[in-house]
Amino acid sequence: MTQSSNEAEQTAGIALKGGAAILAPVTAFPNGIPSNALVLIPLGPNGAPVEKKIVDGPVALTQDEVWKLLGLNGPPVQVQDDQGRPIVIGVEDLLTGLEKHWRENPNPDDPSPGRIYAQKLMEYGRHAKAETVLAKIVALGGEGEDWLALGVAQMQQEKFDKAEATLRGAQNLLKDSPFPSLHLAKLAHEKKDAKMEREAVERAIQIDVNSVDAWAYLTNFLREAEGEEKAVAQVEELANAPVNSRTAAPYVALQGFYAGDEKTRDKAIDFAKKAVSRSPDDVLALLCLSALYGQAGNLAEVIKVLAPHEAKMQRDVRLAHNYFEALVQMRDMAKITALLNKLATSPNREVKDFAIQRSRALQQMLAQQQQALSQAGGGQ
Repeated sequence: MTQSSNEAEQTAGIALKGGAAILAPVTAFPNGIPSNALVLIPLGPNGAPVEKKIVDGPVALTQDEVWKLLGLNGPPVQVQDDQGRPIVIGVEDLLTGLEKHWRENPNPDDPSPGRIYAQKLMEYGRHAKAETVLAKIVALGGEGEDWLALGVAQMQQEKFDKAEATLRGAQNLLKDSPFPSLHLAKLAHEKKDAKMEREAVERAIQIDVNSVDAWAYLTNFLREAEGEEKAVAQVEELANAPVNSRTAAPYVALQGFYAGDEKTRDKAIDFAKKAVSRSPDDVLALLCLSALYGQAGNLAEVIKVLAPHEAKMQRDVRLAHNYFEALVQMRDMAKITALLNKLATSPNREVKDFAIQRSRALQQMLAQQQQALSQAGGGQ
């Protein structure tokens, strides 16, 4: 008979707090191991005995100590070995390996090991170290993306003057990308410079009128400055300017502010419909509108929106997924079969795998239904 985790904690004489774990010998739980327990069999290096304090009685462990006992140097991350198989290692070992690969890179003209190392450093919040790596890459003639990453690393450390100079350098190198301008807008926000912030985000939109990120940033900026109603009016006014009149991006951005709440879903649908009417072939607009109809349970509209775009599903598994799920719920077997047959010939591996997996699942479901019917018939 097992006991609750609270009872187990009392038995072990330890109060468990969030972000920690209990490590204790089995004898500490005479009335049974808690149902939420994980079994850990400790072994020292090369089979050496573990510390006496762990064997003799219960001890409280921090999360880092748990990783060490599991043989991990830091929190676990999944990577691939040299044969492509997934393995789990500690994040510190991952970063150490990437640093070694970067420093021992035999080709000084190949910055890719440094870029990968810096990317992981940024991912795990090691911004100061990432700045050092990226600064070396930039000094050796790095590209615009390297300048952009360096500016972001500096901004994360609140080195705003350095970050601004670096991001403007990235802006000059990445003339067709809105992201340096968007990061400059974020930097201006941190500096509480509203004028610079708006100029930067509007420049991002001028650079790439189809950037949903830029339109969403502008919408949020205006909402905070002037309130929701005025923000929407100003975004729509800018969206209707001749230079912006054919892009779905402003309305894709607007629907995102209302899509998560059932109370405002109709408003989100209205914006998503405007996005599709502006650009009927925009995949993101189609995804948003079909997803909103799906959330509302309006499967007929999902099918109506997506049916003309089966060719696009050959290249985009997200569209295929939304359409397939609607057809399944409507139990339209003829259309489901035809769709999966088309998707199975796709040159896109992700789409092809989707079709194969769904076909197998469908066959299993039909076989189970047939078996159930046969058993029911035999029992009469």
